[in-house]
Amino acid sequence: MNPPLNITVDPVIRLRRQIFAVLSLTTAALMLYLLHQALASDIPLVLRILLLALFALTLPWMVVGFWNAIIGLILCQCYKDPTTVVLPANMQVNDSAPLAHSTAILLCIRNESPARLIRNLQEMVRGLAADQLAGFFHVYVLSDTNDEGIAREECDCFEAMRAEWSKTIRITYRCRTDNAGYKAGNIADFCQRWGKDHDFALVLDADSFMASTAIVRLVRMMQANPRLGILQGLVIGLPSSSAFTRLFQYGMRLGMRSYTMGSAWWQADCGPYWGHNALIRLAPFIAHCELPTLHSRSGLPKPILSHDLIEAILMRRAGYEVRIYPSEDASWEENPPTLTEYIRRDLRWCEGNLQYLHLLTLKNLQPVSRTQLILAIAMFFGSPAWIVLIFVCTLAIGFSAAQSALVNPDEFSALLVVTLIMWYLPKIAGALDVVLRNSESRRFGGRWRFCFSLVLEMLFSLLMTPITWLNHTIFIIGLVFGKKGGWTGQTRDDHSVSISHAFQQFWSHTLIGLGLASLLYFSHPATLWYGMLFFGGLLFSIPLVVLTSQAWLGRWMINRQLLALPEEITPPAVLLPLQLSALEINRLSADNN
Repeated sequence: MNPPLNITVDPVIRLRRQIFAVLSLTTAALMLYLLHQALASDIPLVLRILLLALFALTLPWMVVGFWNAIIGLILCQCYKDPTTVVLPANMQVNDSAPLAHSTAILLCIRNESPARLIRNLQEMVRGLAADQLAGFFHVYVLSDTNDEGIAREECDCFEAMRAEWSKTIRITYRCRTDNAGYKAGNIADFCQRWGKDHDFALVLDADSFMASTAIVRLVRMMQANPRLGILQGLVIGLPSSSAFTRLFQYGMRLGMRSYTMGSAWWQADCGPYWGHNALIRLAPFIAHCELPTLHSRSGLPKPILSHDLIEAILMRRAGYEVRIYPSEDASWEENPPTLTEYIRRDLRWCEGNLQYLHLLTLKNLQPVSRTQLILAIAMFFGSPAWIVLIFVCTLAIGFSAAQSALVNPDEFSALLVVTLIMWYLPKIAGALDVVLRNSESRRFGGRWRFCFSLVLEMLFSLLMTPITWLNHTIFIIGLVFGKKGGWTGQTRDDHSVSISHAFQQFWSHTLIGLGLASLLYFSHPATLWYGMLFFGGLLFSIPLVVLTSQAWLGRWMINRQLLALPEEITPPAVLLPLQLSALEINRLSADNN
């Protein structure tokens, strides 16, 4: 295999990237100018520089999201099929193109419920069999389970499934004795054993579910483009009965619609890879995507946690394209059921992304790939910047004689409005895309129900965001002082969080929020409302995590179709056999009415 190492960039794509860079840099400069104008002319120079520097650290992710959303919204509104604009012509394949390649389906698991895994995998296999395409696929259940009881149950369940489907599709179950390298090591082990036997590999997480149509579409697109190394499908959340999950993934669904389309417009062949619900071309992946070795302070090897982006940029460095299919296409995942479980997963991502600091000097990377590394780091470095900015501003206001001694009220109000708009624009753009199209509005239950759900989600997001900022900040400080992170398991089933457990985890958030609010209230009460926009979630963190974990609240939302995804409003046939709790509650409610 001799990949095209001399990468040539399409002039149209180069122009798009130049336009995006100019827009982003200009917007960041204008935001810093707005802050400069909003600060009073006689504040100390050191304070001015500190505030500008902190605000600059928060801007990369916000500015990129802003322009991704605008570009994506324009594409979605102006084109019947915007994927024709962001994908090359040879990926516009029809649904009848014959399959000609062998694809391994990799289900990567560790200490998961076998019943849940079997449920999802059975339906994916059943769909491929119904389409008479199962012969082109081979399922590999790649287990890193170290719980002996679960491992025995896994073995029994998957061996039974293998026997049941033996005449239709090949199924292989393997359990490693350790989990060296975590998920990346799990897949590397597959590549060493069986990689040469297949052309492509579809990577799935334990919570992944894809309809056979989505799986086959990715395969057809990849076999039509021999330069394509990784093809990421757009992943959306499965209907859930958890109030937290409904709130969280409603905003994610809206934000991803325009954001992903806009990013695909300029990233093009340097697209993202999220590590699951994606198809990889095995030969170049094996040859070029071996992860570099990191070392801990003691000199011991340390695995890369967020392996997906590194594998993507290594694939692109080898001359192969990495693209996303930026359209909702029956490709789902389950999201965490509570805020505490979300934080557990989020902090693992935080540690993984910060490891990229050691990889910025990798040789021969494409400029877009290096930019992606910087943005991934900035996503989490922005959190401590926001927290310090909140602290500095609150203390400065609290100990000043008057608000006007620090800021110019009119300019400051304008800055606040612009910042909030930029902050929320990916969701706003996704919401506009729904509201402006009758068919999309109906899919979400109608405009009025959709708008009310959107307001609930945005209020929740306003409260949740400072909580995640503070968690990132505390976690990063811990890493600096040698705290170990790593890859911990997840609890996927719905459950309630007790007040005592929430207090143990969020008492410090509450205390900090109370202190900041008290300082503003007793010094300049009129400024408290401004402060609550940015740190109010800290003050209400304990009741927020407890309330959003309550089963009754989730049922109440389902019965009123609040924060309901289109798959809940009109369940697709492929999801019905999964017997998802949200769909079952919805069905029972409809039957009773």
